[in-house]
Amino acid sequence: MSALVKIYTTKFCPYCIRARLLLKDKGIEYQDISVDEDIVQMQEMVRLSGRHTVPQIWIGERHVGGYTDLRALESAGELDALLAVE
Repeated sequence: MSALVKIYTTKFCPYCIRARLLLKDKGIEYQDISVDEDIVQMQEMVRLSGRHTVPQIWIGERHVGGYTDLRALESAGELDALLAVE
């Protein structure tokens, strides 16, 4: 079982696409929240993260950041531990 992963994205953002692919390659399901045309969701993302760029990624209650942050966790060998749920 894995932690709940939530990603705020837009359809054509290359970093959003990469984040989705990384998680898919790891077999991780995630909640994809599109902010393309949803100002309320965009405002919620900014309120929660303090950032205006996508993607914004949460693993459980932890705000990971964007794609480069997610990739850095994977490269450091830390992502699997965050995704694991006991």
